[in-house]
Amino acid sequence: MSAGKIVSIHSFRGGTGKSNTTANLAAQVAMTGKRVGVVDTDIQSPGIHVLFGLDEKKMGKTMNDFLHGTATIREIGYSVGEHSSEGEGRAKLAGKNLWLFPSSIRGGDISQIIKEGVDFNLLNEGLQTTISEFDLDYLFIDTHPGLNEETLLSIATSDVLIIILRPDNQDMQGTSVTVDIARSLDVPNLFLLVNKALPKYDFSVIKKDIEEKFEAPVAGIMPLSFDMAENASKDLFSLRYPDHEWSKALCGVVDFILASK
Repeated sequence: MSAGKIVSIHSFRGGTGKSNTTANLAAQVAMTGKRVGVVDTDIQSPGIHVLFGLDEKKMGKTMNDFLHGTATIREIGYSVGEHSSEGEGRAKLAGKNLWLFPSSIRGGDISQIIKEGVDFNLLNEGLQTTISEFDLDYLFIDTHPGLNEETLLSIATSDVLIIILRPDNQDMQGTSVTVDIARSLDVPNLFLLVNKALPKYDFSVIKKDIEEKFEAPVAGIMPLSFDMAENASKDLFSLRYPDHEWSKALCGVVDFILASK
């Protein structure tokens, strides 16, 4: 069997909807029967656990414990398929092979990471171990926004890199830098994902303009959605509202991931 693929989801700036998109993509890929893991490497400001219904009280061992040598990857993996009862969308993941590898939300743990930094070789080893230990088809990485060492590591080890941007000049400039770096690191599959696009615009024009600007395929354009905002990370939106325009756009991105070599 071929080794599992690492899918990194990145954005140059915060606020692009990266964690929400990562959680929904991972869930949709798991729904196709694949074995899927999700790692939160945004260790300084973790958040993806909320989307899977995991809070501090339920959270056991975390990536922080692994990085400090007090837990194995096997101990960290939280089976979403076995704890999927809360939330109408999440309930659909019952019995699916989806594991979350969360980062700690405790203030002391976060300040320790900020103070001491991350051992990047150990983090990389952890990612590879996650794939082999859980026999994963796909490992989704929710990265820290911007460019730092851990981001460069996850870009460099990615089989698929999805860069999320808003149709906004600041995002465009930052994305340009990230695309250049990804190309210099020879990432096999580089896709752009436009999020929070105003529905009044012609999405086909946005797609054409962005593909020409970055010379990279746009895997999807997600509309700015008040319904999505109202969901407020309480559930996995695309599973709860599969017929919504946002969910349909997201499922188009899933096709890109599954088709990537």
